[in-house]
Amino acid sequence: MRKFSVAPMMDWTDRHCRAFHRTLTRRALLYTEMLTADAIIHGDRERLLGFDDFEHPLALQLGGSDPKKMAEAARIGAAFGYDEINLNIGCPSDRVQAGRFGACLMREPNLVAELWSAAQEAAGALPVTIKSRIGVDDQEPREALFTLVDLSARAGCRTFIVHARKAWLDGLSPKENRDVPPLDYALVRALKRERPELEIILNGGLKDLDHALAESEGVDGVMLGRAAYQNPAQLLEVDSRVFGVPGPSDCREAAVEAHLDYIALKLREGVALHAMTRHMLGLFNARPGGRLWRRVLSERGVKAGAGVEVVRDALAAVTNASAQAA
Repeated sequence: MRKFSVAPMMDWTDRHCRAFHRTLTRRALLYTEMLTADAIIHGDRERLLGFDDFEHPLALQLGGSDPKKMAEAARIGAAFGYDEINLNIGCPSDRVQAGRFGACLMREPNLVAELWSAAQEAAGALPVTIKSRIGVDDQEPREALFTLVDLSARAGCRTFIVHARKAWLDGLSPKENRDVPPLDYALVRALKRERPELEIILNGGLKDLDHALAESEGVDGVMLGRAAYQNPAQLLEVDSRVFGVPGPSDCREAAVEAHLDYIALKLREGVALHAMTRHMLGLFNARPGGRLWRRVLSERGVKAGAGVEVVRDALAAVTNASAQAA
């Protein structure tokens, strides 16, 4: 299941994004946005945690630093029917640091192991995994990463998703932290080589599916983030190239047609069209009509009462542009 996954991304991988990605790949493991334990315990659970059955396999990512709260959030998440609970030990945002979770917990590996133990006990048979960086600020990456992994593995954790960059919590913005710190894929491979009993998933800086598959040598799987979101068409190849089975759609146009029923259903439930189509804007990147696709969805999709016909018109614009270019 974890041979290929789409990373949890704040403000991006909501249920409408995941529903769209499912029209492109059945087998990739999908993730929610990071949700804090406090939000799950005290917030609108159906709004935060609700998903459609066809989104499976699906993981819930949690953030927090209180083992009791993490346990309660994991218990709630497990009851909702997720396939995995993942602990965020990698997010570098100021908001996350202020809450004492995310990447700053790289400095507290004993607490991470405690959080994992609490979540796993509460989740029962559901696997709990950890997503981390290779270190923060002036930490020595090998020491920081291996210490965190070894302490959590001693507690029982068997799966680690590693974003192969440090996070600089003092001096870089969250956006800069996704690009500026150098990548160290070799360190992640060394972790797998020296801890072969653990499942190690590589994340960070993977430009596309080809790059991800090339870098997957020596690890158990890869996680694609922004590249999968910004150019989602490459997900059409995941099932065949990674898992050796046919995908749900054989082309971009067919994926759009397959997704229209979902869009129509959610429109009837009161969801705004733009909340769904914003995740589809990159589908025809680098294709004739790609700019028209984005323009129609962006300009007409935000209008009150916009419906499925907007998506059909955008698709027709692509079809016409492709015919003219042929």
